[in-house]
Amino acid sequence: MNFILDKGNPAPKEYFTGTVWVNTAVSPDDNLNSSIGKVTFEEKARTNWHQHRNGQTLIVTEGIGYYQEKGKSIQIIQKGDVVKIPADVVHWHGASKENSMTHIAVVADAGKEATVWLEPVTDEEFNSDKN
Repeated sequence: MNFILDKGNPAPKEYFTGTVWVNTAVSPDDNLNSSIGKVTFEEKARTNWHQHRNGQTLIVTEGIGYYQEKGKSIQIIQKGDVVKIPADVVHWHGASKENSMTHIAVVADAGKEATVWLEPVTDEEFNSDKN
C-alpha cells in the first residue's frame, strides 16, 4: 500500500527544472490502466514541455502554480483547481515564481509511452509576460 501524503522521491532531472518531488500512488505496473501521483514543486520548479497520449487531469491541492499549453498564455492554477488536459496537447505545469504548488496528476490508459517528454521550459518562457 502507498501513502499519498508522503513527500515522495526527487523527480528525474531530465524531465523537470528545479526541486520537484513525486509520490506515485498508482503506476502502470499495478495493472490498473492508470497512473496517479502527487507532485510537489518548490517555487519556480516545473515540468518540461510534454504531452500525454490520452490526456491528463491535474487536481491542485496546495499552493499557486502555472499551466501553459503551447501557443497559449500561461494560466494561474491554485488550490482547488482541476485542469483537464486533452490528449496530445503539448503543455507544462509547475510552481509560480513565488509559491510552491502541489497537485495530484491522473493519466488514464498510462501504459508505455503514455507521456512524451520534450524540451525544458526556458527561463524566458517561464518568466513571460503572458502570465
